[in-house]
Amino acid sequence: MSNRSHFGAAVVLASFLLTSFGRAQEPAGTGAAPPTNIANGSLVCRSQTDAAQPCSADATVAAKNPKEPVLLAQATASAAAPQDAAAPPATAPVASPDPAPAALPTPSMTGPLAALPPAIFDAGPFGKIAVNGILDGLGMWTGNYVAGDDSHEAALSNGQVFIQKPDGWFQFYLQAGAYNIAALGAPFLATDKTMTKLFGRVPVAFAKLQPGKNSPFKNTSLLIGELPTLIGAEYTFTFENMNIHRGLLWNQENAVNRGIQVNQVMGKFTASLSWNDGFYSNRYTWLTGSLTYTKGPHSLAFVGGGNYGQTAFQTYATPVQNNSSIYNVIYTYTKGPWILQPYFQYTNVPTNQKIGIVKGASTTGGAMLASYTFKHGFSLPVRWEYISSSGSATDEAVNLLYGPGSAATSITVTPTFQRGGFFVRGDLAYVHASDITPGDAFSRSGMNPNQPRAMAEFGFMFGNNVVEKKP
Repeated sequence: MSNRSHFGAAVVLASFLLTSFGRAQEPAGTGAAPPTNIANGSLVCRSQTDAAQPCSADATVAAKNPKEPVLLAQATASAAAPQDAAAPPATAPVASPDPAPAALPTPSMTGPLAALPPAIFDAGPFGKIAVNGILDGLGMWTGNYVAGDDSHEAALSNGQVFIQKPDGWFQFYLQAGAYNIAALGAPFLATDKTMTKLFGRVPVAFAKLQPGKNSPFKNTSLLIGELPTLIGAEYTFTFENMNIHRGLLWNQENAVNRGIQVNQVMGKFTASLSWNDGFYSNRYTWLTGSLTYTKGPHSLAFVGGGNYGQTAFQTYATPVQNNSSIYNVIYTYTKGPWILQPYFQYTNVPTNQKIGIVKGASTTGGAMLASYTFKHGFSLPVRWEYISSSGSATDEAVNLLYGPGSAATSITVTPTFQRGGFFVRGDLAYVHASDITPGDAFSRSGMNPNQPRAMAEFGFMFGNNVVEKKP
């Protein structure tokens, strides 16, 4: 039976079993959670989710009655006060205001950009549905651009909508629209070509099956569909990250997987295991997993994954790294105005002459991401990276950077301003490559080891800031 058939059968079986189980475990009389409590559950549990983005498997948390403290105080006062005719009439109970709505943890955002609380609407049998959106553009200047590129580029960076049901035993997340994914040290790709060559018009879409809060399996969840990867510290889309460009280490990682993911929360530990198609290969031979420990503002994640079935299949979205194994150690500190995230990464593409890899190679890299938020909506993220590769051109090792045995360093500074749904920011970035193979580096000749870049991104986020016009 083909891998696609195995995957389809697994999806159907898992959906049937957990659907039946979810119905049996859901307590009677439980309706949809109020809109103000819709953010209490996380749709996707990813290893690099920090303490500010809870990774809870219990996505339905009962709300406290906001009127209860007022009524309790009134009852106490009534028992203590003399009940006579001269007493002034009791005033009507005054309800305390509802808690302020909160932003949802999906799509995940490292910061300093902050998501808005969603707009909520009643979707009938689906219950309460949350909707957010983003619309922004970018402009870029590149020095020493490669052949086929240009020194100046402009594009739609994001025109996406996020629709989700983040409560109850059956949940879902749908992300649709246009996107551009600019990466350091790589040629620029127009937005329409990015969508065609990568993940299409619906890059992320999955269903989540979550047993009821009274179930013995309330800390377990199952996700099925097109999922964000567990690998790496940086997310896929520009608005999710500190910097506009993705980094050099991200270039070695996968981004979106089609598959199944199981999450388990165990106190301060969160574990995830995924069976998927790796670098969007439609060949379900990858296993990835993560284990994260979180305490207060600190989190430490161990992430690993690899392809247990090698393939010669390659596309723009499925490079030779689809045959690799990848390992990360990621530390995150988030407190007050600070976000600090150092991480280590090791990747290996093994020798396999049957699929054209004459000599394998590996990469070893480290990065430091930091962001400080000032007053009045200003912040300053900075990213530093170093990555090296093994092998040499003489032994015909696979090229993973700028020629076998090459290395690269990058520095990116991203001044950022956000007020409400409006944001504007700019990347100032520089990449230096060393031990390059002539023709594999920068400039139209591929001989220059340096590439400076400047990029601006500005636009709007949408959520509960979309208000109905009063007549």
